[in-house]
Amino acid sequence: MEEATSSIEAIEAEAEKILEEARSKANEILLKANEESNKILSSELPMDEVKMKCEQIIHEAREEADKKREDSKKKASEIRKNIGGKVEKITGRIVNNITGAELR
Repeated sequence: MEEATSSIEAIEAEAEKILEEARSKANEILLKANEESNKILSSELPMDEVKMKCEQIIHEAREEADKKREDSKKKASEIRKNIGGKVEKITGRIVNNITGAELR
């Protein structure tokens, strides 16, 4: 049973790691977008053009971050779905080892 618990914990840890990586990547994208917008603001462009460019960069960065976050959520969800099947297999092995019988 410990094996099943540790397996589930490992899978949950992996799912959490994927989500954390997505958050980190989203933050990196937003930081880069802010840096880019600061560069644009410090240049000698007409302000209307600068504002439009900043808004465009931030919009694109948010879209990309949201997309990566959703992809990571899907991967984590798939991992969680697979937990049930793995727990069942591990439980079957444990029962088989204890009783010598095979579960189907």
